[in-house]
Amino acid sequence: MGRFWSWGLIAFALMLGGCSKSVEPPPSTEELAEAPASLEKGGDAIQVSVPQIAYTYHYSFRLPADAIVRAQDRHLAMCDRLGPARCRVLAMGRASGDDGGASGSMTLAVEAGIARNFGTALGQAVASAGGRQGDASIEAEDLSKRIVDTEARVRARQALADRLMALLQTRNGPVADLVAAEKAVAEVQEEIDAARSWLAEARGRVAMSTIEIGYAPDDAGFWQPLRRSVGNVAGFFGESLGLLVTLVATILPWVLAAGGLIFAARWLRRRFRRDEAHD
Repeated sequence: MGRFWSWGLIAFALMLGGCSKSVEPPPSTEELAEAPASLEKGGDAIQVSVPQIAYTYHYSFRLPADAIVRAQDRHLAMCDRLGPARCRVLAMGRASGDDGGASGSMTLAVEAGIARNFGTALGQAVASAGGRQGDASIEAEDLSKRIVDTEARVRARQALADRLMALLQTRNGPVADLVAAEKAVAEVQEEIDAARSWLAEARGRVAMSTIEIGYAPDDAGFWQPLRRSVGNVAGFFGESLGLLVTLVATILPWVLAAGGLIFAARWLRRRFRRDEAHD
């Protein structure tokens, strides 16, 4: 009987323990949303590498021939206002044709963060000058992997150079080994300098986007095709006249030489006839 009461008390205690454990509800949406923030506060944030991309923007604008120079000067002034740290002129050219047309080009290096908005401002400046945008394109070159690989190679080569320099400073070993170590240090340092130079250039391309601009005369309208045709006719006439002058200059010496020979032959023949008549 005592054993029965003992087992009954144990079972009753287990039932009380099971009832006392309340079932926890599933986490709410707000708790799930707050979980990443709490993890960031409690632990280290995950380091994510930013892509290293070099952008090149191409813009082609068409304007009246007499407005190309003004538009190009306005674009140049827009770049100058940003300052050399944010915008630099890499190349610039202008050309004028015989038909009165004009063309131009410009290459700029613009801070990557404002390059796209700057391209939009270029188009607005051309529109205010009476022109329009022809073609536009964007090229992107991902340099992330090459930059990471080059940085790792620089670190490895620098560690090798440090070990070689330590060997040279201790000067333990044969003279031949020391000479070989000095040569190896020079070669490794040359590789390090070349890699660092490439890294600086690549980071510069990522930080400063390239904008290539082309200016061409707009062929739309009534007078432009007529003006071009008149210019072509004048060009054809000038080429024909130049060809005629070249032909005359080429043939004239031979004509003069042949005329001189004919005159000399006739003079000699008349003289021989006079001599024969006297005889």
